[in-house]
Amino acid sequence: MNQPVRRNPIASFFVGLWDVMNFTRRLILNLLFFGLLFLILMVFVAVMAKGAGGTKALADRTTLVIAPEGKLVEQFSADPVSRALARAVGEKSAEEIQLRDLIRVIEAAGRDKKIERVVLQLDKLQPSGFASLREVAAALQQLKASGKQVVAFSENMSQGQYLLAAQADEIYLDPMGAVLLQGLSGYRQYFRTALQEKLGVDVHLFRVGEYKSAAEPYILDAASADAKEADLFWMNDIWQRYLADIAAARKLTPGQLAAGIDTLPEGIAAAGGDLAKFALQQKLVDGLKTREQVEQLLTERGVADKDADGGFRNVDFAGYLSQLDGRRSPVDSRPQVAVVVAEGEISGGEQPAGRIGGQSTAALLRAARDDDDVKAVVLRVDSPGGEVFASEQIRREVVALKAAGKPVVVSMGDLAASGGYWISMNADRIYADASTISGSIGIFGLVPNLTRTLDKIGVHTDGVGTTRFAGAFDISRPLDPAVGRVIQSVIDKGYADFTGKVAQARNKSVQAVDEVARGRVWTGAQAKERGLVDEFGGLKAALADAARRVKLEDGKYRVRYIEKPATPFAQFMAGFAGSHAGARLLGDSGLARVMLARTLPQMDAQLRFVENAVKDRDGAPAKELAYCFCGF
Repeated sequence: MNQPVRRNPIASFFVGLWDVMNFTRRLILNLLFFGLLFLILMVFVAVMAKGAGGTKALADRTTLVIAPEGKLVEQFSADPVSRALARAVGEKSAEEIQLRDLIRVIEAAGRDKKIERVVLQLDKLQPSGFASLREVAAALQQLKASGKQVVAFSENMSQGQYLLAAQADEIYLDPMGAVLLQGLSGYRQYFRTALQEKLGVDVHLFRVGEYKSAAEPYILDAASADAKEADLFWMNDIWQRYLADIAAARKLTPGQLAAGIDTLPEGIAAAGGDLAKFALQQKLVDGLKTREQVEQLLTERGVADKDADGGFRNVDFAGYLSQLDGRRSPVDSRPQVAVVVAEGEISGGEQPAGRIGGQSTAALLRAARDDDDVKAVVLRVDSPGGEVFASEQIRREVVALKAAGKPVVVSMGDLAASGGYWISMNADRIYADASTISGSIGIFGLVPNLTRTLDKIGVHTDGVGTTRFAGAFDISRPLDPAVGRVIQSVIDKGYADFTGKVAQARNKSVQAVDEVARGRVWTGAQAKERGLVDEFGGLKAALADAARRVKLEDGKYRVRYIEKPATPFAQFMAGFAGSHAGARLLGDSGLARVMLARTLPQMDAQLRFVENAVKDRDGAPAKELAYCFCGF
């Protein structure tokens, strides 16, 4: 009979300890497994519930409350998962509102018999430019024409926000609030003294066009006379149009508005320093009311609902947008007019949404060319420009689309300058708002030199090269004048390419193009006068033009945005985070904050465009840029 093996006490202790550790390990793994399984089950239930009609149907006499928070953009700059996670944890700094969504909601409200009135609360909207605001204002005017009442309330409004609020039938301002019209300005910091005298960085600028002022801050201490002349010319045009738009909406005259600004100190003093009272005296608003008083007014005019925010029956912007999305047919076999959005700076290679990539944006246009269901394309451009080669990659795809028999119509947003114009010029037709910023046809190159900077800390560069120009583009060595001539030749060639291509695309002589080029910025109205733009109008007008070119009648085609598709997992996670259950779970657990922190670098943790361009020249001795620092 075998006797059991007897272990000494020390061995027994370690064997027992191992058994305890092993059991604990299995227990933790099992808990994690079942926890993950439970989480996936909750995700599935939440997404299925959302997809099964979780959106509550509208009741009659509903008030639509449009209170957008965040920046007004052409295209989201973050992926769906990042946006959903940000909403789940209440992260407002990353909020964005797509222009197309805002206009779609306003237009649908005008047709919706269940929407009785619309309330505008615009304090947290961050406008990007006056062209897009004028598109929204036009939609609000059509909404009023449909017979729907529009009421605006604000605690404080900027000039851009006020352009939209002015379209309302009634504007109410908090008694402690303010609306001040001041004018437009464009001021920048200039770094010549800091760079050259303090830090010893010599910046060499190579450009064509005396108005190409994008890189002046690196070589001057103040704006050049040419830059001031050109900037004031287009700013005054936009400002006068702004005054005219406000005056028409408020039944005033531009002269009355201008006089109120000119006598601002006296007017505010006469109002006892009360900015709200001053706005009322200037007829910028119709009354002074608190938020509670406005909500009481809306309750009296609408349908009281003690369970609703504000005490009256209403639906918010996001809720109504979900309603519209739910009404869309999943199957639509109509021919398509595709929209490709080109928003942001133009850089080489693949770029995320909200940026324009030479390869990625060209790929979207190529996808439209290869899709037999797509009959025409609208390229929506909102860009200050960027790298010349990347711009040329996109322009070539526009030409290829036309060669394939698919018309291309460009719709310019707030800004389509420099490289933004480069990618637009070959379209069959170019639409712009009168307040769009365009032009800036010019090229520049920027080469910093750190020789004196390194000298200050006792670092010197020396060595040998096999030819005169080996290592000549090293920014730690003094720039050889002969190298400067090489770079200037490259810039001259880039400008010749730019103006030559514009001349060919716009059926003009090179001399005629040069007269309106030289880096000068124009408004849409000024650009149309000079033959750089064909028609006034927004995206809606451009879509109608594109459809007419392929003989598609209104209602007989589908508008489809061609964008980089989200992965199935991203769609799944976005749906979960966007559901009530998912948002509650993620918000309470803090899991979303961890996941959001991992995605934030994709959103905006990038160096400035020019710094990137100078740093990475892809092996080229100089990189040509077509960029415009033209904005407010």
